[in-house]
Amino acid sequence: MRIISGTFKARRILAPKNLPVRPTTDMAKEALFNIINHRYHFHDISFLDLFAGTGNISYEFASRGTEYIVAVDQNFHCTKFIDKTAKEFNMPIQVIKADVFSFLEKTKQTQTIIFADPPYELEHSKFLKIIETVFKNQLLEIEGIFIIEHSKQTDLSESPHFSEVKSYGGNCFSFFEN
Repeated sequence: MRIISGTFKARRILAPKNLPVRPTTDMAKEALFNIINHRYHFHDISFLDLFAGTGNISYEFASRGTEYIVAVDQNFHCTKFIDKTAKEFNMPIQVIKADVFSFLEKTKQTQTIIFADPPYELEHSKFLKIIETVFKNQLLEIEGIFIIEHSKQTDLSESPHFSEVKSYGGNCFSFFEN
């Protein structure tokens, strides 16, 4: 994986092969960050990365100047890798090893942008539970956005907070707002 823009532009990060992840493709990541770049100044926001995996999206935010980043994943090897990489590049990423559903129930911290990249095969009801919990617990700032990456087979438009979906190859990003 590579960092597309910012301080660490073009840097390659090699994740261990044994991580149970599906990193966001460069094409999809570039399109996603073009959307975000038109809405926010990266220095002025906070970011929560759920199902963080390799930390791919968190690194991109850090490279672009976001100073408050929390990455949550339940896999020990994933969190260890993110923590090691963040320290190596001196990135402001707080890594939390936790089940995302439990974390969302317990945290009180609001964020400007929340990004979730759960396993594509996650049950539809669990996708909806993530959305419901974020908004029920008021974890998103008023002007913030919540983005879920998913496959084309998943339709999340039934959520009352749904705003739009963008597709890039086999990846889709659904956007939710207050």
